[in-house]
Parts: sequence; structure tokens; C-alpha cells
Amino acid sequence: MAHSAAYVTTFRRKREGRTDYRKRLTLLRGRQPRLVVRKSLHHVLAQIVDYSPAGDRVLVSAHSRELLKHGWKAGTDNISAAYLCGVLLAKKAKAKKVAGAIADLGMYPNVKGSKLYALLKGAVDGGLRVPVDPAIVPDAKRLSGQHVAHYASMLKKDPQAYQKRFSRYLKHGLAPENLPAHFEDIKKKLV
Repeated sequence: MAHSAAYVTTFRRKREGRTDYRKRLTLLRGRQPRLVVRKSLHHVLAQIVDYSPAGDRVLVSAHSRELLKHGWKAGTDNISAAYLCGVLLAKKAKAKKVAGAIADLGMYPNVKGSKLYALLKGAVDGGLRVPVDPAIVPDAKRLSGQHVAHYASMLKKDPQAYQKRFSRYLKHGLAPENLPAHFEDIKKKLV
């Protein structure tokens, strides 16, 4: 509550913990478009955003739900889907003549090997110029889903546990052991 004339209310988004204005100002001073990466429980979203005094303009956008149109049968919330979403964003950026951007992860913590960095790696592999440290992105085996295929082959000995754990894959007609091959097929379609 205000007790003097010198009291200043902070911005609502800062109070809610949704925007770090110092970080945003640092990114805007770079005068380059930002690659904004956001995630939800079931999807990943990537946008290339350019600053404008009237409001930020979205130049290119890609959503992991769009992978379903390209034949993706696995979930849209995993590391493989995030990587493919980055490749899709880079493809759309080439069409709009956007060559590069600066990563803007917002308020998410920096976790080595997370799906946010998988998306950045996909954008870089798709031809977009984004500065990202190769040591922090997931390795190629995790990007292609080989860890899921290995776990599924181990779990196949127990059919009930296998069915319970991979019901969503099986419902969409994809055996989890075939995830790396399916990943490569979709990647070829996008590139």
C-alpha cells in the first residue's frame, strides 16, 4: 500500500513474474529479431519477433501442432518434436527472408539439454543463424528419440507395462521402437 508520494507501483507483468524487463531491454538493444521460444504442457511454440514502437511484430511462427500436418505421429511435447518445430521455423524464415535471430527464452531457467535448446538446435540445423552453445543442446541420440526406442525395446518384455507406457504412440500407429526412423522421415520432409 502507498504511504508516501514517492511510492511507485511496478509493472504488472514484473509483479506477476512474467517479464524480466532488464533482460528484454538487453535483447532489444541488439537490434536483431528475437527467436521467442515458449512451451506448454502439450506443445512448443517458436516465433521470430521484431521490435516496433507500436508493438512487437511477429515475422514467422511455428507451433509443434503443425507437425501433425506433415505426418508426425508421436507427441508434440517431447524433445524430438521441439527439434522438428525448430526446423519448421527455419524453413518458414527462409521463405520470409529472415536470416538470423537472437534466442529469447523468457523466464524459463537455463537447463542443459532441455526442449527449448532442442528447438534452437533445430532452427540452427534448418539454416537459421542463432547463437547457441553446442555444449548446452541435447545430443543427437536424444533429438532423434533413440533413448525412447531403447527404453521401449527393454520394456517390451512386459507387455502390460509396454502398453501402459506407450499407449499414445500405439494409438497413433507408431511403434516406439521406430521413433528414430519416423523422426528422420519427417525431418527430410521439412528440410
